[in-house]
Amino acid sequence: MTENLEIKSEAKLSFLECTSIIVGHGVGSGILAVPFLASRNNWWDFLWIVALVYFINLVMHLMIAELSLNNKGAQFVKCFENELFTGKSKKAATWTAFAFLGFSVLCNVTSFISGSAAVLNSWFGLPSWAGMLVYYVFAASVVFVGMKLVGICEKYCMFGMVLVIGILFAATLRSPLSKLPSGFSVSSNLMALYSTVSFSLSAVMSVPQVVKGVGGDRKKISGAVALGTGINVVLILIVTFMTLIGAGTNISQNGALVDLSAHLGGWVSIVGYIFSLLALSTSFWANTLNMRDIIGEQTGWNVKLCWLLASLPCLIFAMFGFQSFVGFARLAGVIQVLTGIGIIVAYNRSRRKAGKSLICGKLGTLPFQLIVIISSLISTIGSVIKVK
Repeated sequence: MTENLEIKSEAKLSFLECTSIIVGHGVGSGILAVPFLASRNNWWDFLWIVALVYFINLVMHLMIAELSLNNKGAQFVKCFENELFTGKSKKAATWTAFAFLGFSVLCNVTSFISGSAAVLNSWFGLPSWAGMLVYYVFAASVVFVGMKLVGICEKYCMFGMVLVIGILFAATLRSPLSKLPSGFSVSSNLMALYSTVSFSLSAVMSVPQVVKGVGGDRKKISGAVALGTGINVVLILIVTFMTLIGAGTNISQNGALVDLSAHLGGWVSIVGYIFSLLALSTSFWANTLNMRDIIGEQTGWNVKLCWLLASLPCLIFAMFGFQSFVGFARLAGVIQVLTGIGIIVAYNRSRRKAGKSLICGKLGTLPFQLIVIISSLISTIGSVIKVK
């Protein structure tokens, strides 16, 4: 294993574009679902959960970066194939992992489409099906062009979201404020909150894009992952507390800023709608780009066909409306968190095979691997618990 691995990529990304991809992946259905679950718990429980999850997720993301780097920028399924699966069942196991990850992305992107349709319905009164179609055409066209355009759009959307959040936060403070939730409900709600925060800070499938985008530069990879995840923590805190003091107990499962915008009304509501669309779009781009590459790695098919297979089924699934917005977000978290366990096992084997750690160092040792797995199990249980 050499320290300067040759990484092939369709485009080179700047450090800021890579950071924005991490931010964009996390700022989506998860972050907009957190306030609903935070309102069902004590606000101080929300704080320690965010701090704990940030540390554990950062370690996990660095492990994933090293795993991908050891496999020349490969996505998860190819890493599993190289490091985890062996023997006669290797092919079947690889395609099973492919199916699970595909379903996770399907649920994930479906939540983005459903959430965007809810925004367009509240803003313009568009019927749900029309909102889904309009949004899909806009969002999917960016990924159709390719990785570089995704990086550029993610970067400008990140700046846009920070600006919008600042405006919205100032407007919220000028409106009648509600008390923060302080009455403990039930432990199941606590686990559900832990799961959703973990999901909100997860950009695991975009880490290989960062590895490829910077050509395997270890310092840029670590910096982009740490900064991107840190920005997501700040945004989660602001969005959640802003929604709690602004909308109070009137928080539904349609996405935080839809409720806050409806409460504040006027021009402020438009600002909230804009943030929601930006947040959902950045996650849509990151997830469908990742799935496009996963399909391409496993099949060798044309990149445009892979793009269509990664995005169109999500639109179809969204139109059936099987779950609420928060429901889709939580369902996506079940498989994605479970997949994280397989990733850590694959990382363990890759680290031993490499004989050294190029990114994680001591943070990639067995105790930290076990902490990440335990956290993943807790998150998985929380993803299926009914919120009271």
